Amino acid sequence: MPGPIDLDSRTQTSARTNGARHLAPSPHSDEEHFREEVRAFLAENLDDELRRAARLTTGVHSHIDASQRWYKILADKGWIAPTWPKEFGGTGWSASQCHLFNLECTRAGAPLLCQIGIRHLGPVLMAHGTQAQKDCYLPAILSGEHIWCQGYSEPPAGSDLAALKLKAERGGDEYVLNGTKLWTTGAHFSTHMFCLARSATGARKQEGITYLLIDMTTPGITIEPIISISGEHELNQVFFDNVRVPVANRVGPEGEGWRVAKDQMQFARSNNINTAWVRETLTRLSRFCATESTGYGDILADDPAFARRLAQADILLQSIEMMELRVLAANEAGHNPGALSSMLKTRGSEVKQRVSELAADAVAYYGLPLQHTALNPFAPCSIIGSEVAATALPTYLNERAATIYSGASEIQRDVLAKRVLGL
Repeated sequence: MPGPIDLDSRTQTSARTNGARHLAPSPHSDEEHFREEVRAFLAENLDDELRRAARLTTGVHSHIDASQRWYKILADKGWIAPTWPKEFGGTGWSASQCHLFNLECTRAGAPLLCQIGIRHLGPVLMAHGTQAQKDCYLPAILSGEHIWCQGYSEPPAGSDLAALKLKAERGGDEYVLNGTKLWTTGAHFSTHMFCLARSATGARKQEGITYLLIDMTTPGITIEPIISISGEHELNQVFFDNVRVPVANRVGPEGEGWRVAKDQMQFARSNNINTAWVRETLTRLSRFCATESTGYGDILADDPAFARRLAQADILLQSIEMMELRVLAANEAGHNPGALSSMLKTRGSEVKQRVSELAADAVAYYGLPLQHTALNPFAPCSIIGSEVAATALPTYLNERAATIYSGASEIQRDVLAKRVLGL
């Protein structure tokens, strides 16, 4: 039966297989010099408070105060937008360097960033925005002055996004918005929203949708919190009551927002699964299990059934890491990863859920007290028990949505059936 696993060592070995050899740094490569530069920067700038915030992360980003503090440190260094071209204020790094940077940040214990502006909106503005929009918004995204949220889902339009009904009526040089958006992550602390609204009714649902940029301080916007089953506030419902948005804030032509959003979502899906974060989570869990008792006098990692589940999760994660390297290789070569991004999103979501299930099972009833306040790294109170136990159940509950957001797995499989299998 399998025993405790060295989960960290397998990542580098795996990176040298399946045609992804050129993305794995050798001891004599330029990438190795780059890795050392990154490690030195992280050692100098990450403190115990930021690392603790990372360990206490149970959602899609770390506590917003820690996330923004780390965001500004990276912005001051000029490293906040690894994937952006230099001409727009990015680093101009290769896909290999971006991958290594993410790996080292995760291994060093950096907080998860709230960076929807960097990952989602920035590339859209570079491809579809006007020069005035680029000049206005890109520098504010880079500095962290603007925090963005995504206004896509609605009560009747989740997986079927084209069914959205938020109305945008044109009146001179403004659109007047009425309706609602649902499951809006971070709307309660965001300064801006990029949003899809229906400006016309076409023969197809995808027609007549317009992509708009909205200042969240605009009169008529109301934000209501949605408290998750774990008791956390990450999601919101946003209501629009005669909200006026300048036509100058439209990205792309009127009625062609679906095309703009499709470009964005393909990019977002290929960047949605942070395999380095999942790998680090699995590594911490393996270490925890190496000392945790089963309750019957044995160590959990020595239990054959649980050790088998750990090994199976590790094997699945390795396969997804290889898939991520294939996407990186495609990007490095200037190719569109296409359907590969749907594969990565689907399988990556599943492995995130599997690891969170393992953690919840490992801590058992020690995970049942939901210590909301103590999970705030800046709260004047202490966690009861271990950090692994305190974060296990909230993370497990949060990850139930991983196979839904950014394109449900069922939708992704439909995409793969059509584009890959020709069904």
